[in-house]
Amino acid sequence: MTGATAMDLKTLIKDVPDYPKKGIIFKDITPLLSDARAYEETITRLAEPWKGKGVQVVAGIESRGFLLAAGVALKLGAGLVPVRKSGKLPRAVFGESYSLEYGTAAIEAHQDAFPKGAKVLLVDDVLATGGTAKAALTILERIGGKVMGVSFLIELDFLKGREKISGYDCRALISY
Repeated sequence: MTGATAMDLKTLIKDVPDYPKKGIIFKDITPLLSDARAYEETITRLAEPWKGKGVQVVAGIESRGFLLAAGVALKLGAGLVPVRKSGKLPRAVFGESYSLEYGTAAIEAHQDAFPKGAKVLLVDDVLATGGTAKAALTILERIGGKVMGVSFLIELDFLKGREKISGYDCRALISY
């Protein structure tokens, strides 16, 4: 699949109606992840715009963001920082609550996750309303990171999440 178009990757993403609640159409990326060549192509494309930009840390948002951020970190020769749901990290954390399209949640990262001034890239699977990404960016900056940008596999344009994170270099491989 090397050299595949974004449309090729899009065919591996399945819609699941009414999940996690009625009225939501969940974008299931597990078929894409289970195809080794498509997964590799996805990681390569997510990392490509950031090569040579000095990214030192890639932060991935729980849980599907971890699956993408780890590969991007390896491609960029950067460290990996998990941004987790509240209560999952064992040391002192910075946390942030946010709203999403079907409820509220909170995420955290270790206060010492990386050195102050580190160049950070945030990676996640889906940009929907922008609440999760905005919360993660707030945490990363509170730690002292210099956020280089944000990369997503999927952007749900109709939810206008990009507006919530305006001012950041924001990229997505696939838009709906």
